Amino acid sequence: MKFEDLEKARKILKLNKEVTLDEVKSAFRKLAKDSHPDVAEGVNREQAIERFREISWAYEIIVSYISGYKFSFSKDDFSRRHTDISKEIKDHIDRFYDGWL
Repeated sequence: MKFEDLEKARKILKLNKEVTLDEVKSAFRKLAKDSHPDVAEGVNREQAIERFREISWAYEIIVSYISGYKFSFSKDDFSRRHTDISKEIKDHIDRFYDGWL
């Protein structure tokens, strides 16, 4: 996981620099509800699917990084806590979308 991915995920979910897990969940639920391909209005289904995937990706990146504590998005903290979890995230996303598309 790169710091840039974490920053991109934060921007996708429209989060402040300091967040709690509850704030991340709330932001995800609101965006996912509005962007879900079955209910999104004013965009074609392909665009809605892509947006929903982007929101889901951002949620997975942030949730996998924080552990329920207040977190500040800083490069120093990222360096101390960095672990390679990309395979774990990919497996989770694959399970989530299995058979959906």
